Amino acid sequence: MRVALAGNPNTGKTTLFNRLTGAQARVGNYPGVTVELATADLALAEGRVTVVDVPGSYSLAARSREEQVAIDALLGLGEAPRPELVVCCVDATNLSRNLYFVLQAQELGLKLVVALTMIDEAASDAHNAEQLSTLLGCPVVGVIARTGQGVDELKATIERTLREELPAPQLRFAPSQPLQARLDVIKASLPSAWPASDGLALWAMTSAGGGDELVLPEALRNALTREIPNDEVGSAIDDEAVQARYAWIDAHVKPPTKRTKARQLTERVDSVLIHPVFGFATFLGVNMLLFKALFSWAEPVMDLIEGAFSALGEQARGLLGDNIFSELVVEGVIGGAGSVVVFLPQILFLFFFVGLMEDSGYMARVAYLMDRIMKGMGLHGRAFVPMLSGFACAVPAIMATRTMERQRDRLLTMMVVPLMTCSARLPVYTLIIGALFSPTAKVLGIPVQSGLMVAMYLFSVVVSLLAAWVLSKTVLPVASASALILELPPYRLPRLGDVLRMMWQKAQAFLREAGTVILGCSIVLWALLNFPRQHDEPTGHVAIHAQGDSAQEAAHELPKSELLNHSYGARLGHAIEPVIAPLGFDWKMGVGIIGAFAAREVFVATMGVVYSVGEDADEESEGLRDRLRNETKANGQPAYTPLVGLSLLVFFALACQCVSTLAVVKRETRSWRWPVFLLVYMTTLAWVCSFAVFQGGKLLGFG
Repeated sequence: MRVALAGNPNTGKTTLFNRLTGAQARVGNYPGVTVELATADLALAEGRVTVVDVPGSYSLAARSREEQVAIDALLGLGEAPRPELVVCCVDATNLSRNLYFVLQAQELGLKLVVALTMIDEAASDAHNAEQLSTLLGCPVVGVIARTGQGVDELKATIERTLREELPAPQLRFAPSQPLQARLDVIKASLPSAWPASDGLALWAMTSAGGGDELVLPEALRNALTREIPNDEVGSAIDDEAVQARYAWIDAHVKPPTKRTKARQLTERVDSVLIHPVFGFATFLGVNMLLFKALFSWAEPVMDLIEGAFSALGEQARGLLGDNIFSELVVEGVIGGAGSVVVFLPQILFLFFFVGLMEDSGYMARVAYLMDRIMKGMGLHGRAFVPMLSGFACAVPAIMATRTMERQRDRLLTMMVVPLMTCSARLPVYTLIIGALFSPTAKVLGIPVQSGLMVAMYLFSVVVSLLAAWVLSKTVLPVASASALILELPPYRLPRLGDVLRMMWQKAQAFLREAGTVILGCSIVLWALLNFPRQHDEPTGHVAIHAQGDSAQEAAHELPKSELLNHSYGARLGHAIEPVIAPLGFDWKMGVGIIGAFAAREVFVATMGVVYSVGEDADEESEGLRDRLRNETKANGQPAYTPLVGLSLLVFFALACQCVSTLAVVKRETRSWRWPVFLLVYMTTLAWVCSFAVFQGGKLLGFG
């Protein structure tokens, strides 16, 4: 048997799920934390049942595929079977809003048990379980999920109710003649496997239309299209059921006359945190702390991880000797794994802060503050936190989009987050700015080097917002704007155990799914930059030889830069040179761009190998900077000029040079379509803007 836990967001549903089953599902004080079905077993006296934690929803009238998950799980309309019982979680501190969901569930003929949660936070006159049970005609049990109070009584009630017969669908109002006529037509178009009831027909009628994202049978969709007029009469008919439900609630449920201390404290804190001035100032301070964690606090741990993998590589090289297999293990496998694990400190710090903000209730205030700015660019208010996180790394930022309900809003945010200046771009910026721009030069009294660094951050913000606006009008349009309808939950102390558990789950998911793709691509890139192992000196023809030890020894005599210059990666660099030449780049920069696809910062090390400075070169290496300054073309002109440097900065600011980002987009969208689109559109945008900078600079007379 299956028992579904359903109800509004922030009603303690997932906490109750964990308490009943002993599971460790993610909980939070922020709507949208539960975005998938979670299942676990519950032991009862007469056997075990499967408990399903359904994503929270304010109403069973669904508009998106994500919202449809709830109705599919409750009625068995999708792949999952219909549950024998639904435990509807109702927040005792807000009965009027929560009972709307209960009435909809009764209209659909669901067998219900109401779990009256948070009774310890409600005013003393806010609820009475026995009176509410008599009013609704179903069992009502008061519980405090956090402490376990009332959970044993709830288990007994679940077991007793499972043996009872299924109730008939119950409408709490009499439909008008026009509404009943439409319900009869829609009911006749329901699939045979669906329950034929006025309640289900009413659900379909109030859910579909106006750009909904629902997956419905064709016959039902056609009937809904015919029966739902897009005029004031149709709107009035749709509103009839909504108004009737609330009228019933208002007539039978009296609001409490007392305000709890928690509610009074929440209102006082909100007078600051959602204030137009003080709210933004507070948020700025929180963001500065978040940036400090992502950039400074995570850096020592990242250095330790890099050092550990470097030491592991040296140990492996000592054990395996100096041969091709050793290089594959050290540079391909261990180096690739290190490029995955090094992200973990930033991911963990990010989700630690996100978890604290969610559990405390502050995240909802952030979304409220930023919605006015974000919606002007086609983005949702909740998109701001992932975009802000993109300054550290796009990988955890894309994972953070899961707190957004609508698939369209999540996709749009994923498509623009990689445009934010992540920490992996910093080594490239530091190398190019330090090598090609004078440290003493000033423009309008501002040092050029520091001014350029700040400008690159501002540039990324402006471009990401413009890209969001364009994509929202073209690739991801929406028929009607998605208003931010968001509950501001009461403030609560974060539960550290839940936050740490969420961090661990996110880290596991990243290492298991995105990490495997990154490791595979790292090995492929290693092969491109290290094969073939020999070249024919007289003709320059590159050939692969496998004549045993003599061939290996000859290959080892070649310097690393020579091997790279005659590698397949170099061939690709020459192949793409006609494409990147209009940007001011030569084939050597092309090799760096190819190498940087594994991770942007790899560009620096790759250029160090290309110019024989050494693969350990970093952005601060004066030797590498000098080689860039002194590099010349065949005609004797400098290969790297400030204009070329600016073109390169713009290219790296906009290009999707990050297989990690593509891997996590694939994981989140469960499709190759969106990572391919992301790669194509960002690369095209980078080429066009870099072309405009370089060619425009030449037209203006800059060398």
